[in-house]
Amino acid sequence: MSGADVELVLRSTRVVTPDGTRPAAVAVADGRIDAVLPYGTEVPAGARLEDFGDDVLLPGLVDTHVHVNDPGRTEWEGFFTATRAAAAGGITTLLDMPLNSLPPTTTVAHLRTKQQVAAPKAHIDTGFWGGAIPSNVKDLRPLHEAGVFGFKCFLSPSGVDEFPELDQEQLARSMAEIAGFGGLLIVHAEDPRHLASAPQRSGPAYADFLASRPRDAENTAIEGLIGHARRLNARVHVLHLSSSDALPMIAAAKREGVRITVESCPHFLTLTAEEVPDGATEFKCCPPIREAANQDALWEGLAGGTIDCVVSDHSPCTTELKTPDFASAWGGISSLQLGLPAIWTEARRRGHSLDDVARWMSAAPARLAGLTRKGAIEAGRDADFAVLAPDETFTVDPAELFHRNQVTAYAGKTLLGVVKSTWLRGERIAADGAVAGPTGRLLERNH
Repeated sequence: MSGADVELVLRSTRVVTPDGTRPAAVAVADGRIDAVLPYGTEVPAGARLEDFGDDVLLPGLVDTHVHVNDPGRTEWEGFFTATRAAAAGGITTLLDMPLNSLPPTTTVAHLRTKQQVAAPKAHIDTGFWGGAIPSNVKDLRPLHEAGVFGFKCFLSPSGVDEFPELDQEQLARSMAEIAGFGGLLIVHAEDPRHLASAPQRSGPAYADFLASRPRDAENTAIEGLIGHARRLNARVHVLHLSSSDALPMIAAAKREGVRITVESCPHFLTLTAEEVPDGATEFKCCPPIREAANQDALWEGLAGGTIDCVVSDHSPCTTELKTPDFASAWGGISSLQLGLPAIWTEARRRGHSLDDVARWMSAAPARLAGLTRKGAIEAGRDADFAVLAPDETFTVDPAELFHRNQVTAYAGKTLLGVVKSTWLRGERIAADGAVAGPTGRLLERNH
C-alpha cells in the first residue's frame, strides 16, 4: 500500500475477491484499488474509513446486455433512468445494445449520436455494442475502430424494422469481416424457419405463446452458429440462452476449441412457465421463459461452466405496449435494478455462494467485453463495489423502481439480498435507495 496516496479504505468481514470471500480492507487511491489488505490493517493517516461490518463487499456488477433505447424511444427507457436503476441495483458498468434506439448503432455517426446523448446522463460507466445488419458490413471495421465492444445481430426478426435480421449468407459474411479484425459477434439465436412453422395463436394464454417460440428454434440456430464459428475461427457469443437442450452441443463445441461463450438471464434462472398467469405479458420475452425442468438444467449448465455469465437483457417498454395479448405485446423483461437479489435468492436456495454470483455477474461479463479494469476486487482494478446485506429480504414494489416504466415480472415477489450502497471509482453513487447525480464515464473497447 502506498500509504499517503490512499484516500479511502473500505472494510468488511466479507469481501468477495478472486481468491474467495474473506475479511479484508480495500485501499482506494485515485479511483483505483490500491491494495486488498488484512482486515485489521491500520488505516493510513488522512484516509477515510468505511466499515460495512458483516455486509458483503462485492465487485460492482457488469451488465453487458441492456436496451436503453435512447435516443428515439426514450419513453421506453433512457440513459438517465436506466443507469440510475442500475446504480441502485449494484451495477457499476453496462453495455448498451444497438437496437430500439433511433438511430440504431450501425454506423460511426450513429454511435457518436448515442454517445452525445448518454454522456451527461450516465450514473455508471457505459459502453456500446455495435449492430450487424444486412446493409452495414462496410461499417463494421470503422465501428470497431471507434470503440464499440462487439457487434449484435439477429437471426430472426428483431421486432423493429430498422434493425433487420441476417440470413445465413449474411451471417457468414458479417462474421468473416468481424473475425478478420479480431472482433466479437453476439447473436440472438432463434431460427426463423422454426418460428414460422410453429403454431401462432393470439390471445392471453401463455401456453400458446410458449408454443410459438419452440426450443428447436434456439437449438437449430445455435448449431448453425457453432458451424460458422468453427469454420471461420470466429469469436461468437450466444445471447440470453433459454433452451437447455442446446447445452450439450455448446459444451462439446467448447471442448473442441470453438470460440463460443454463452449468457443466460435472471428471468430464465428464477421464473418458470408454470407460474406465468394468462394475460401477464410483463413475463413475455424472446426467447421465452420455459418450464421448471428446463430451468434446473440451465442452472446445471451455469454451475458447470457451459453458461459463462448472467446479465439482465433489460428490455423495457411503456405500459401500453404490454397488452394482455401475448402475440402482440412487446417482448422484454425489465429487471435491471433487481438482477442481483433475484439471482442471489435462487442461487442460495440451490447451494451456491456469493463468490459464484460475483463470477457470473461481474468477472465473466467484464472478461467477455475485455473490460480489464472491471469485474474484481484486486489491486489495479477500478474501485467499483456493491455492498449487499445478503440475509435481508424485501418485497418488490414496482412503484419504487427507478426504471422509467414500472413494469416488472418480479412485482410482489420477496427477494433475498438488499443493496445497501454502490460505489463507482471510489465514490458512493447510491445508498439506501437514493442515487446521486450522473458521474459515469463513457467507455470504449480496451478501456
